[in-house]
Amino acid sequence: MELSSRLEHEWELHRPAVFGAAYRLLGSVAEAEDVVQEVWLRAAGAEDLSQVVDLRAWLITVAARTSYNVLKSARVRREDYVGPWLPEPLLTGPDAAGPVLVDESVGTAMMVVMRELAPPERVAFVLHDVFGLPFERIAEVLGRSVPAARKLASRARGRVAAARDREPDAARGERERVVAAFRAASQAGDLARLVEVLDPDVVYVADGGGRAKAARVPVRGRDRLAPMLAWIEGRHPAERIEHLEVAGRPALITYRDGVPAWVDTFEIREGRIVTIWRVVNPEKLRHLGHL
Repeated sequence: MELSSRLEHEWELHRPAVFGAAYRLLGSVAEAEDVVQEVWLRAAGAEDLSQVVDLRAWLITVAARTSYNVLKSARVRREDYVGPWLPEPLLTGPDAAGPVLVDESVGTAMMVVMRELAPPERVAFVLHDVFGLPFERIAEVLGRSVPAARKLASRARGRVAAARDREPDAARGERERVVAAFRAASQAGDLARLVEVLDPDVVYVADGGGRAKAARVPVRGRDRLAPMLAWIEGRHPAERIEHLEVAGRPALITYRDGVPAWVDTFEIREGRIVTIWRVVNPEKLRHLGHL
């Protein structure tokens, strides 16, 4: 197979992994798409791909190196972020425009934990624990020794373990049922029904990024959260609330004036919502389109 034909064929196979690596590292759909474009241009312009045995690993490595550079250049912007940070909603499922590999590492809870890692730790963890790349290759990306790369991955793994060791989330059918109940209660602004679907110790985290009104600290407890959610719906009724799939899990998107106002993702256990993550920052909703 000619080099150009091989690249075009394998690119279609490996593009989701390239995007998936960039998204896990950056938490941004737009930035990940930019990385994908850069990786494609780099691959199309390369003269030595015929010598590459594992093209998937090569493409993911280029994506990681590019993403790592983005992380380093955006350090100040990320440190100055206003309020809680949440990843851009990643649409998945058969109707999504850009499906990617879906596992726990793209879930909201894990993405929030990974953002707390130092960029080298995040790169080492994603490349080794998620994509199975050898530490020799990871060391090249980071400009570190192999032992140092191992240590970075180990350190990251220890911090991520706390998120992984939590009680398992509900099964998919239960998640869908609870999300549907939350949607109905939210649309109706029904305080009693909201109380029924929320865990007593529920935590609500909103990401407005300083660009939309949102709680700048987590709201904890059903007794505080249920009235707040009912008040929001009563004061600013939703034009429409739709089900969608984000990172492989049921989610809700709320529209106002024909544009996405926010996206809710959830952590659910024993038939109740224990965490609500709400992305309100309009910059993180642009890729979702209008009604």
